Amino acid sequence: MSDETRDNEPKDEIIRDNETNDNEDGIVSEIDIPETHSDYVPDRFDASAVHHLSGMYQNWFLDYASYVILERAVPNIEDGLKPVQRRILHSMKRMDDGRYNKVANIVGHTMQFHPHGDASIGDALVQLGQKDLLVDTQGNWGNILTGDRAAAPRYIEARLSKFALDTVFNPKTTEWQLSYDGRNKEPVSLPVKFPLLLAQGAEGIAVGLSSKILPHNFTELCDAAVSYLHGQEFHLYPDFPTGGSIDVSKYNDGQRGGTLKVRAKIEKQDNKTLVIREIPYGKTTSTLIESILKAIEKGKIKARKVDDNTAANVEIQVHLAPGISSDKTLDALYAFSDCEVNISANCCVIENNKPKFLTVSEVLKHSVENTKELIRKELEIRKGELMEQLHFCSLEKIFIEERIYKDKKFEQAPDTDTVCAHIDDRLTPYYPQMVREVTKEDILKLLEIKMQRILKFNKDKADELMARIKEEIERIDRDLSNLVEVTANWFTFLKDKYGKDHPRLTEIRNFDTIESTTVVEANEKLYINRHEGFIGTSLKKDEYVCNCSDIDDIIIFYKDGKFKVIRVADKIFVGKNILHINVFKKNDRRTTYNAVYRDGKQGAYYIKRFNVTAITRNREYDLTMGTPGSKVVYFTANPNGEAEIIKITLDPVDKIKRMNIFMEKDFSKILIKGRASKGNLLSKKTINRIGLKSHGHSTLGGRKVWFDPDVNRLNYDDHGTLLGEFYDEDTILVILKNGEYYQTDFNVNNHYEDNISRIEKFDAGKVWTAVLFDADNDGYPYIKRFLMEPSKRHQSFIGENPASRLIFLTDQFYPRAKVTFGGADATRPPLEIDIEQFIAVKGFKAKGKRITTWNVESIEELEPVRWPETSGEEETEDGNDEKNPQTQDLDPDAGKSERQIIDEITGQLSLFDDNDTNT
Repeated sequence: MSDETRDNEPKDEIIRDNETNDNEDGIVSEIDIPETHSDYVPDRFDASAVHHLSGMYQNWFLDYASYVILERAVPNIEDGLKPVQRRILHSMKRMDDGRYNKVANIVGHTMQFHPHGDASIGDALVQLGQKDLLVDTQGNWGNILTGDRAAAPRYIEARLSKFALDTVFNPKTTEWQLSYDGRNKEPVSLPVKFPLLLAQGAEGIAVGLSSKILPHNFTELCDAAVSYLHGQEFHLYPDFPTGGSIDVSKYNDGQRGGTLKVRAKIEKQDNKTLVIREIPYGKTTSTLIESILKAIEKGKIKARKVDDNTAANVEIQVHLAPGISSDKTLDALYAFSDCEVNISANCCVIENNKPKFLTVSEVLKHSVENTKELIRKELEIRKGELMEQLHFCSLEKIFIEERIYKDKKFEQAPDTDTVCAHIDDRLTPYYPQMVREVTKEDILKLLEIKMQRILKFNKDKADELMARIKEEIERIDRDLSNLVEVTANWFTFLKDKYGKDHPRLTEIRNFDTIESTTVVEANEKLYINRHEGFIGTSLKKDEYVCNCSDIDDIIIFYKDGKFKVIRVADKIFVGKNILHINVFKKNDRRTTYNAVYRDGKQGAYYIKRFNVTAITRNREYDLTMGTPGSKVVYFTANPNGEAEIIKITLDPVDKIKRMNIFMEKDFSKILIKGRASKGNLLSKKTINRIGLKSHGHSTLGGRKVWFDPDVNRLNYDDHGTLLGEFYDEDTILVILKNGEYYQTDFNVNNHYEDNISRIEKFDAGKVWTAVLFDADNDGYPYIKRFLMEPSKRHQSFIGENPASRLIFLTDQFYPRAKVTFGGADATRPPLEIDIEQFIAVKGFKAKGKRITTWNVESIEELEPVRWPETSGEEETEDGNDEKNPQTQDLDPDAGKSERQIIDEITGQLSLFDDNDTNT
């Protein structure tokens, strides 16, 4: 708004009432300081110097807010573009000649339409170029991975991409408006026949609202558009150019309030090095490394250094400190750095000149309907052009064939109007054949036909042209009546032409929730001063309690039965008479507290076992019944539910002096209940002393462990596949697809590879059968049976040669295989092998036994025809009982003929019957 316009507006009414300086709308008024004295301060409140601001807020500020929302920050749903982007593309189309243009030249040309200067135009163009969809770039356009800026506009070049030329422009279906200075025309919105807004994404902050639409995969958008057109269900999830992985469980279809968890891709290069290969959307390698270094400085992550080796691809190496678990550090990177971030979606768009909050699905549906409407307009425009062409061809044919131009009245007509009237009369009998009514403009156009064209007129060619036009019109009519299929074919065409250039980069998967308290490094030591009643991490001269982190909670039990949970601190007063103190783990049902307390000063003694799973921080609780004078006389904290046996000494009875009464109590006989439970009565007599007789074992039994293949992690929460019930001595066997295996414990912090073939509870007595092509022996097929030897290191049961290939691995008790021959030996019948009879059990490093030297096309596992007896013994075919061959040493040559023994020694499988004398 110009100053002149403002001067002509009516002034706000001056406040005359000294009692208030608020206007009727509740807007606080502003004191008008004289311009000649900017530092003037009135001695008292001058009501005559106060003005209303209601006009300013209602008009000027509203105009400004509306302009920012509609013209700068929020994209339009029609074409998915902000005004500056639309003007850049329009300018590039006007300049397009197939060659690259300097970005500086494009920026200057765009300033004819965009009134906000070259800097904003240049930045917007660089962002368009980095999206790699509409703009074909040349030169240094920056790096979205590292955050490096693009080179100066005079050094880089750009042109419209083929995709942009195919989908964005059509002047015949474009609605135009005058530019800001009235000298040029610019599009109100571009006729984009693609959900461009969802493909590129958009982000902007306006006055009072913001928009954040995440980019989606090109191919998936095309598939979703086709599904919508066919009335089928579809789902869309973001896909980021920086890669990484996402958890879409709370995406909420991109609607306001939806959130997305995004993680970097982290690999274990070895036990001491983690490598980040992909980063979360919106982050750069610099910001990511900065967040990691801050976590290292705070002690939440134990690492020696962080190296940035990023070039074309991201490579950030995190070198761990000695003795630090790589699995735990990997989780800590997600918990304490920007390796995991939450992105809030906010799909705000401009629709009908108003901001509107939609879902991603609604935006896609609107875009598809808009594309269908644009295709309909294009078809109708093309049909109209063809009808006009057909109309003139018909007129031209009649005009030339009937030699109207040779008529005497035509030649002797005094003026053009007379000629037009004569031609109109001559054409009147043919009007029923015309596409539409003949106008004077049509007749004038006939008069413009050159004599050379008339002389070269060919009736057959004219009829052929008219037939082609009619055929194309019929095809357009068919398309208009089947517009849904035409639109679906359009999206299929785009997918086939451009989809291969836009593969999905971001993996969709479910994330397990990482508790920061479980992965934070115990970088502090907790101390206690029992005499003064202080605990903290700074009391280094006092009694050491345990290692902890700076975000841990501490549970404290007192001798009077009170207990509470507090946050760890450098130094904090907690009081005296502390009985037990340790780090508190929320929802921990394995840690069990065993206690004996006396109810009041003269009351009975009670014994109880309880858990503390979740309590309010800094709130005091009581493990006794709360009777004044109650006291805990025995207390232990057991991390795995251990139950000891205690020896209790009672005071001497009154009648028999100097005689102690002894009794024992096994905590395993006491049920584990809640922290507020009363417990069981132990004794009504006075207890002199309680001592430990023997340590106990866990009463909680084994722990059930599940493996979740979605996240490749173990858990205790019934997610995924149950691996079994595990005790302290049990381990997990992991078999990889490359023929390697190793063992781990069942800690839920373990990470596992993506190429797992099998994962299960380790059974040292299980016999495994492997069929493989051995590269060390000319690639011949081999069979081996073996036991997995316990090892935490990666061991290969197919050999060290990387060219060796595993065909199948089975733990069937009586495995069978079928060999199909090929090549020159394709005529040989398939061979079925009873592997248990074919080879004995040996070590996992043994070469095994060669099957054949003939050409093999395939080897497949067959269903077994016999199974072991549950008693461990089985009956043989001749009725004799024999022991399980897995539990005793058998003669591998027992029951074999001499020829079979010779074949086994030479490594050749006999393919003929031993009774055949020709062999």
